[in-house]
Amino acid sequence: MMIDTGAGDRLFESLRADALTGLDQLRELYPQPNANAFRKEIDHLTEETRALVGCSSLVFIGSADAEGRADVTPRGGPPGFVSVLDERTLAIPDATGNKRLDTLQNVLQTGRVGLLFLIPGRPTTLRVNGRACVSARPELLAQLTPVGKPPVTALVVHVEQAYPHCPKSLMRGNAWQPERWVPADAQPTSAEVTLAQLNLPDLTVEQIEEAERESLRLRYE
Repeated sequence: MMIDTGAGDRLFESLRADALTGLDQLRELYPQPNANAFRKEIDHLTEETRALVGCSSLVFIGSADAEGRADVTPRGGPPGFVSVLDERTLAIPDATGNKRLDTLQNVLQTGRVGLLFLIPGRPTTLRVNGRACVSARPELLAQLTPVGKPPVTALVVHVEQAYPHCPKSLMRGNAWQPERWVPADAQPTSAEVTLAQLNLPDLTVEQIEEAERESLRLRYE
């Protein structure tokens, strides 16, 4: 089936034609936030937020390249795999992935990231934003928690903003309530999605499923 990709461009441009362009317009639509929403933002990690990082086994990393193209990627590991080096410094070890290195390349270009720490089964989240760099310093890598294998590099983050995030989104999305999750057969499988993305006539779902199983088996290599 041929897809008219131009239709999506035209739709976006039509919506952008009368989109909001200023903060004043935006603020007219929303009430002012509670003062504590700003007061809880600080430029370092407290004992409590350090403990949250230590309990987190999943963090989402937001970054952008020099042209402003944004990207968000998940990183996972054992609880505490993100090391707190001091109250303003975090280190995230690399792990086996698709080797595109999108996040690391973005950091090389802009030197900034945003982090969202999650703790599976808990509604508490933590947002951290700040400057960042990619380090291959051996003495740093030696003290990090490896995610299956010794890291080749680490993403080092200098905390400029740290604040707990409201749990409403996780509660609204029933993130930790399996009984309210969409049935597995109601969604396309990972292999089906990949097959559609690759659009290679000689590739089959079964081949992709086998490749996925092998990739998971060798996820630390």
